[in-house]
Amino acid sequence: MKRQGVCGATAETIATRNFVRMVAAGTSAHSDHARGVAELFLATARGEVPGYSIKDEQKLYQIALDIDVPIENRSVQEIAIDVGERLLAEFGRQQGELYFVKRAPLKRQERWKKLGITPRGIDREVVELMHRTHMGVDQDYRSLILAGARCSLADGWGGSMISTELQDVLFGNPVPLRGQINLGVLKEDEVNVVMHGHEPLLPELMVVVSQDPELQAYARSKGAKGINLAGMCCSANEVLMRHGIPVAGNFLQQELAIVTGAVDAMVVDVQCEMQALADVAKCYHTKVITTNPRAKIQGAMHIEFDEHHGPEVAKRILREAIDNFPNRKGKAVLIPPESHDMVVGFSHETINYLLGGLFRASYRPLNDNIINGRIRGVAGVVGCNNARTTHDSAHLTMIKELIKNDVIVLTTGCAAMACGKAGLLTPEAAAKYCGPGLAEVCEAVGIPPVLHMGACVDNSRILMAATAVVKEGGLGDDISDLPAAGAAPEWMSEKAIAIGQYFVASGVFTVFGTTFPITGSEETCKLLFEELEEILGGKWAFEPDPEKATKLMLAHIDKKRKALGLDKARERVLYDMAMRRQLEAI
Repeated sequence: MKRQGVCGATAETIATRNFVRMVAAGTSAHSDHARGVAELFLATARGEVPGYSIKDEQKLYQIALDIDVPIENRSVQEIAIDVGERLLAEFGRQQGELYFVKRAPLKRQERWKKLGITPRGIDREVVELMHRTHMGVDQDYRSLILAGARCSLADGWGGSMISTELQDVLFGNPVPLRGQINLGVLKEDEVNVVMHGHEPLLPELMVVVSQDPELQAYARSKGAKGINLAGMCCSANEVLMRHGIPVAGNFLQQELAIVTGAVDAMVVDVQCEMQALADVAKCYHTKVITTNPRAKIQGAMHIEFDEHHGPEVAKRILREAIDNFPNRKGKAVLIPPESHDMVVGFSHETINYLLGGLFRASYRPLNDNIINGRIRGVAGVVGCNNARTTHDSAHLTMIKELIKNDVIVLTTGCAAMACGKAGLLTPEAAAKYCGPGLAEVCEAVGIPPVLHMGACVDNSRILMAATAVVKEGGLGDDISDLPAAGAAPEWMSEKAIAIGQYFVASGVFTVFGTTFPITGSEETCKLLFEELEEILGGKWAFEPDPEKATKLMLAHIDKKRKALGLDKARERVLYDMAMRRQLEAI
């Protein structure tokens, strides 16, 4: 007889409730971030907030077309207001389906509709899933998993995608640029301000106002040579890929930055800030400054960010840091010399351009090289650092093995930063680490074998890239047909579970490391690790050993290649211009 709780709840019910509650929490984190972006975007369009503007009009037009906002004979402001109002309404939508769901391959949309998991409104899906997991409501673990899939899709194809798209319009669509990473980017003779968190709204203004001649002069009056901004976690990814602001480190380096004794202020917003920061800062001179009303830390200074007075708030924060510079404890300043160059900023649109050129932007070269075997497949390796593992080791073990086997890697978040510190985000890495096929492609295009695509919310860029590959043709008609896999080998947050679930629900085989929250139920494990592939086209796997996890990914990629008829060796042909024209005419 099965073990049951006093109410009769079985292990699969309890484990699945806990799992999908993590999905709901992760979805709410990404989507609440997106709500703030949408509100700022709309206020910008209406001219209500100083310091912000529409920087990418072309992307605004594309979004408008995707969500049925007319653009002909209308001003940028009129279009932006309609886009802002329509996307802000996605959070409270009660019926129908989210606009960006229409971006998915048609076959994927049909599968979602057949299963009844097409997301309606973002907030509705989170609230309903939390209700379902209350005692005495949904007690069928299969039903709960599908509800969790729908909620997660409201993240990947809803909140996260809204956030990414509107941030690109407001702050500029990322393009490849060089940056630096690791604690060596801190400067002993300048005021060091570390921007830590996940929302780029304030950091964008801090980048601008830090160049103010008055603030620079004020810094010099305190004995500093200038103001040095550095990023931490995903706020770092945001300002790195748009402005080249250096990155001090990823999640597990936030305390280490303070321990250098060189950080005059650590400015935090939301998500992944350790409560211990305030206690660590007491041992040094660092001011920890919280800025978001949703995220306060006992013992930290709080200066609330108000977008209606954004530049003034940013200047006030920088003045606090400058005033703190003289309080450094002399010989206690010890900055490690390590820093590394990297190339970042590969948005979906940028990859399209790099592969096909300005006038013929296309994913065709990627598809062709997957078909001809130079590229074995595509992997998304994303997610957090985890204190249960050696810092960055699982990410790097997995990614180096993937590119050695000719699998091109797309990466975001803390995983992307791990790659930067290891030298994997430069074109030169291809010759050093890649198999011959992938190295050849990277050299021809001039890209790294690991593409930095941004912050946690920017995993939606990977969804768009996968969809573009499907629509380009030759590799099936759904994301689940692609020789592709995903992984988060060092995950630790509920956001990661939400991300994993929306990739699985979108048709991607997804492997997580460290621990997994449903292993107490054999039935739930069987559903997620085996049966879900038949239902959703994607499935989960749990493997804490990154080498074994990589083998699972490669086996899945090879399975998909075989299903597409790509498992046989193909003769490589160097096409001359006449042959190319003939193919184009077909």
